[in-house]
Amino acid sequence: MDFSLTEDQRAFAEAASQFSQDKLAPNAAQWDEKQIFPKDVLKEAGEMGFLSLYVPEEHGGMGLPRLDASIIFEQLAMGCTSTTAYMTIHNMVSWMIASFASDEVKQQYCPLLVTGDSLGSYCLTEANAGSDAASLTTTATKQGGEYVLRGAKAFISGAGDTEVLVVMARTDINQKGASGVSAFVVPADAKGISYGRKEPKLGWNSQPTRAVTFDDVRIPASHLLGNEGDGFKFAMKGLDGGRINIATCSIGTAQQALDQAIQYVGERKQFGQKLSDFQSVQFKLADMATELVAARQLVRYAAYQLDQQGPEATAYCAMAKRFATDVGFKVCDHALQLYGGYGYIKEYPLERYFRDVRVHQILEGTNEIMRLIIARRVLSEGCRLL
Repeated sequence: MDFSLTEDQRAFAEAASQFSQDKLAPNAAQWDEKQIFPKDVLKEAGEMGFLSLYVPEEHGGMGLPRLDASIIFEQLAMGCTSTTAYMTIHNMVSWMIASFASDEVKQQYCPLLVTGDSLGSYCLTEANAGSDAASLTTTATKQGGEYVLRGAKAFISGAGDTEVLVVMARTDINQKGASGVSAFVVPADAKGISYGRKEPKLGWNSQPTRAVTFDDVRIPASHLLGNEGDGFKFAMKGLDGGRINIATCSIGTAQQALDQAIQYVGERKQFGQKLSDFQSVQFKLADMATELVAARQLVRYAAYQLDQQGPEATAYCAMAKRFATDVGFKVCDHALQLYGGYGYIKEYPLERYFRDVRVHQILEGTNEIMRLIIARRVLSEGCRLL
């Protein structure tokens, strides 16, 4: 088993690292403080291919496997967690449209999405349908050659500042659960769509989060993704990849926090010696580095399983998401502690890393739901996780 990166993967990582250092890291603190959604930099990311990493090449994307995308997202997250997390969401929107839309709709939206001329939001969560996404109540009723959307979504990243929405809605109101849910491409400025306030948040401040309301929103029937009833299946496929992505963002942020903590303890002196000379500090750094490497390897293995369409890929993605987001938050917390009082003030980025990674344990399915997914697979007959 070869764990080394290929020549292409190293080149992707270097390009992403350079973009991260040049475009993301110098601006991340200002974007966070002033709550700026950096659409100009996202456009530059699109020109680099970072907004269409696993969109098929025939639709203008890079057509990369999820493992390669994870390697790229890790480097980007080292520059700005929040902005990179939005890029992962946009990638999921672009991939769903490129993979499941009609040829007409692909031609309409993909060229703009892959370049960043249009940005996308993913609309699944509702106020009363978070972890239980199959209980969503937004409806899409077919009327002639159109669908009429009614309902509301909550906690939608980019909403109000993006141009394209992928919306999950119930097309069969008589059928409860996942089987009656369908997916649609919706122009963000369609008549009948309204947006709530920009939610004040603990972190992820470089991307807006709003509620979205659909009041008799009419869209062409051609904007259905796949067939009626396919929506939840598409959502789960998207979530497997989304869990890899958000786990990767945690790893990238934690690596940056660890790197900076190592530099700090090597310079800071107390009691006549560098902090790095204290065994307690050395042991802390050893644990942080060990757990971070373990998390990275699990994420990459899960991405590999997803690329290979392994029978237990969903379980591996849940494991990776649970472990890496917990480790990422823990490493950022310990790095802040090593900085002491300086870690708590905004002159240094540790408090931002801490705030930004906290939500990763909640979104793309809470870590409690990840444990439920894993446990069900472990307890199922014939399951063998290797």
